[in-house]
Amino acid sequence: MELPRIISVDDHVLEPGDLWERYLPSALRDSGPHLRRSKGIFLPSTRGAWKEDQSGDWADIWTFGDYQMAVIPGFAAAGLDKSYLGEHWDPMTYDQMRAGAYDPVARLADLDANHTEASLAFPTFPRFCGQTFLEHPERALGLACVRAYNDWMIDEWCGGEGQGRLIPLTLVPLWDPHLAAEEIRRCAAKGSFAMAFSENPARLRLPSIHTPHWNPMFAACEETATVVNLHIGSSSTFPLTSPDAPRAVSLALTYQGAAHALCDWLTSGVLDRFPSLKVALSEGQVGWMPFLLEKLDGIWHGRAVYGNIDQLPAPPSSYMDRMYGCVFDDVIGLQLRDKIGAKQIMFETDYPHGDSTWPDSSAVLEKIAHEAALSEAEIYDLARGNAIRCYGLERIGITE
Repeated sequence: MELPRIISVDDHVLEPGDLWERYLPSALRDSGPHLRRSKGIFLPSTRGAWKEDQSGDWADIWTFGDYQMAVIPGFAAAGLDKSYLGEHWDPMTYDQMRAGAYDPVARLADLDANHTEASLAFPTFPRFCGQTFLEHPERALGLACVRAYNDWMIDEWCGGEGQGRLIPLTLVPLWDPHLAAEEIRRCAAKGSFAMAFSENPARLRLPSIHTPHWNPMFAACEETATVVNLHIGSSSTFPLTSPDAPRAVSLALTYQGAAHALCDWLTSGVLDRFPSLKVALSEGQVGWMPFLLEKLDGIWHGRAVYGNIDQLPAPPSSYMDRMYGCVFDDVIGLQLRDKIGAKQIMFETDYPHGDSTWPDSSAVLEKIAHEAALSEAEIYDLARGNAIRCYGLERIGITE
């Protein structure tokens, strides 16, 4: 068969340096995020910390109040030597990365080079679900920054030539579920039907999804058919066994945030209260899911009171028809697709991050589909069909 063109449900964008200068109200522009270039030394022990030093190298640094974030090669690794990246993680400038990392027209060219029709991109400076703005003490400024980002995302990044190919993703003010609901409705009216939320809000010192706190936000998502996206690391944590463990350990364990999220969502009752709500576990892979589904169902059937899930009217796995896993190289998960639901697995390319399969994503897709013995219909669903159904992409012109 001819390999279907890919719809990648998890890519990333590096925001242009003047985004908030152009989109914030004029009275707030001086206080908003800025990108500056300076010589200095990266302090990897502290997230994004940067010490100016004329003997150091040039780098682009995002600053927002007291917070700063250096742009590192892992954010924009596409086209760079992966062997080099293994040893060098010093900050970089926008001039050193592919234009597709931040320019929508160049992104479309890179999609074409990767047999990819459409792409949903997570933010970089705001972090995976907007934690940067949550952490800022000035709520009015934070809300304005969120709205400015969303307007840029919908009107500029996903507008123009990108319309119908670059899929918008909404950020919300995490500190207020009612304001979040308003922003979801506002952005849905502008054409955005996906939003970024935390895989574990409790790690962000917010109420968990086991409380009714988030009901207004989830109601807005259900009302507008907006998909909740939980990217690994959106709890501002990544698994680490020890400081001296090789990076391979953390890379192998990154799924754990998604595993925690799956258990929370299947036992919280949220999917029972909101029967059409959909959730995507972005970059979490799926090979680990069958064990957890078996375990949770076993508890529900045999020890529901002991497990404190006796309020669930149906086994946890019965809600999997609205949970989606996202893979880029998970052969084991695809081989176990009948235990997960073949309609619940979507493909991603992770452009332009260090784990990205760009520009070889079609070869990777073909390889894993062959090794997992997928049928033609299953290949179509993995490459694009499941994404079209999950996100309702007919609303932006993608129908098959």
